[in-house]
Amino acid sequence: MTTVHLNTATAVELEKLPGVGPILAQRIVQYRTEHGPFTRVDQLDQVKGVGEQLLQQVQANLDL
Repeated sequence: MTTVHLNTATAVELEKLPGVGPILAQRIVQYRTEHGPFTRVDQLDQVKGVGEQLLQQVQANLDL
């Protein structure tokens, strides 16, 4: 799997991550739009629907 850049990825690109579907991908983009860029990958747990287990699954494939 290629690295997905959390602060620039589209919802379609985020959907390529394991466990991330279209609704969650859109929530991530919306969170980023409302709160600004992520400064740490683990901030992703602030998005509704992202828990510790999912964060661990996708963390290796994310970059800022």
